[in-house]
Amino acid sequence: MGLLDGKKALIAGVANKKSIAWGIASALHSQGARVAFTCLETNVRRMKKLAPLVNSDIIIPCEVQKEEEISSVFNKLSVKFNGSLDILVHSIAYADMADLGGEFINTSRAGWNMAIGISAYSMIAFARGARQLMNTAGGGSIVTLTFLGSRKVVPGYNIMGVAKAALEASVRYLAYDLGPENIRVNAISAGPISTLSSLAIEDFSTSLRMTEERAPLLRKITLKDLGQTAVYLCSDLSSAVTGEIINVDAGINILCATSKPHLKFKGSSK
Repeated sequence: MGLLDGKKALIAGVANKKSIAWGIASALHSQGARVAFTCLETNVRRMKKLAPLVNSDIIIPCEVQKEEEISSVFNKLSVKFNGSLDILVHSIAYADMADLGGEFINTSRAGWNMAIGISAYSMIAFARGARQLMNTAGGGSIVTLTFLGSRKVVPGYNIMGVAKAALEASVRYLAYDLGPENIRVNAISAGPISTLSSLAIEDFSTSLRMTEERAPLLRKITLKDLGQTAVYLCSDLSSAVTGEIINVDAGINILCATSKPHLKFKGSSK
């Protein structure tokens, strides 16, 4: 018996096997959930190879800057899932490379609007689309992905930090709106992990090394770590948890910027 037996889930934002969204999809499937995917048209071919690995054949293309395409996703999903949905995982983020790296002060107006629209507003649009299907199911869980750069300066993360801050605020407001309908909304703040999007973060390898040397758990973050947390947030184990930002980062967020390598690092047997 899995924690999510009989649950229906939509996963938005898988890019490849290293994607956090893929780690979550795999974890939800392992606990009994039936999963569907939405992705860019250009990624459908790749998803057709990945989806069968979690016994899924539901792949719905979507350009999240177009309201009509988001509406189409949920209309098609309603047919596939018989009018109900239990879980929505939102893992969508994008910023123009010209607005990443360098000085944040040089962010363009167009770049600002694009990053906020795709990375934060799409969460609101997807929640709106999922709402009726989750009402039919008697409630549901919405999970999105964020990063420490929303609350602290990560050089080079720039506009994405602002977009993630907007996303986190949206989590709280959506949790308030949807709570009376037994729909919970939470975010996972992932620690440094190698994904396609991490390539855009300036000197990302240093962040990975610092997590191993300084985080209380003295190790990197894995897709399994993030997937297990998503299972918790999507299951009845977290039935009273909503509006929260859950840090899954080996504890690195509790340290100040001047923290030295952990005292046990050099002699650690880990």
